[in-house]
Amino acid sequence: MIAYCTNVHPANDLPGILDQLDRHAVGVRARLGVDTLPLGLWLPASVARGLAEDRSARLGLRAELAARGLTVSTLNAFPYGDFHGEVVKHAVYRPSWADPRRLAYTADCATVLADLMPDSASYGSISTLPLAWREPWGDRDDAVAEAALTELTRRLRGSGDRPIRLAVEPEPGCVLDTVADAVAWLAGRVDPEYVGICLDTCHLAVSFADPAATVAAIRAAGLSIVKVQASAALEVAEPGSEEGRRAVAAYVEPRYLHQVRENTPDGVLAADDLPDAFATLPARHPWRVHFHMPLHVQPAPLRSTTDVLVAAMAAVEPDTHVEVETYTWNVLADAGDLTDGIAAELRWARDHLWTGVSA
Repeated sequence: MIAYCTNVHPANDLPGILDQLDRHAVGVRARLGVDTLPLGLWLPASVARGLAEDRSARLGLRAELAARGLTVSTLNAFPYGDFHGEVVKHAVYRPSWADPRRLAYTADCATVLADLMPDSASYGSISTLPLAWREPWGDRDDAVAEAALTELTRRLRGSGDRPIRLAVEPEPGCVLDTVADAVAWLAGRVDPEYVGICLDTCHLAVSFADPAATVAAIRAAGLSIVKVQASAALEVAEPGSEEGRRAVAAYVEPRYLHQVRENTPDGVLAADDLPDAFATLPARHPWRVHFHMPLHVQPAPLRSTTDVLVAAMAAVEPDTHVEVETYTWNVLADAGDLTDGIAAELRWARDHLWTGVSA
């Protein structure tokens, strides 16, 4: 079974997190007819700190999850604080890996995960941001981030018999914009036993990279895919047409950043958000938009890039952690019931993706 990521739920304290799980995760498990449902758990920094300081609270959370038929082998530690404010945009990239708060938060998450992992888990994973948004960033920031990852690795080595691994998630517009950028930065800087790649297949699609070749390049560099975030981007075949422009304009919304790439014969052109794309991109070639689309939905007259997801999954190792990460449900028009939607996504994943993955 593939996990679903709980950063879709707007909860900023432990009671709120449990309430959201009662509202949705328990119902998703029932709709799927399974005894146990894996989660990709998101904990705001304040909650992670409180749990890291209190082992009895961690064991209590594990018991609460078990009572609901829920398990956790992976955490999403990309968003640090409120991920559901009125405007998130660039705030999701703060603090960066050049800020000591990022190391502290990630280390707290590792402490929590060590006590949450089920006995059946062979390893735990924590996904994190690709260092920072690309500006401002310089050589000093690079050095500080490398030192922080080295210190985190030192702590992870002492996390117990089952390793906890960090998964760095490339994202358009960031210091590590593409998987190729992440591979080039990480190789030779990190211990590949403890630090690897989080392959977000929405981000991969937006970059117009070939999925199988990307997976092969990660392996060739001596790195591993620690975690896959099963997600799909929005594709606009004819962004210059009246129909295409009108259809994609419906996805403009103020909360999240929706980076856009245009695939031209001379290279991939970039815009940092969907409104910017209308003003700066030529719109003569296909666009892909960083808007996580529900996996089971094809947004006619546009399409989603589930083909990239399927191709990537065909190339990953069978023991890779996989979570469905569609955090955009709350900004989608006519999204319908969230519990039904998450269950439908997981059914789609079960039916269309290679099922040898772990959660």
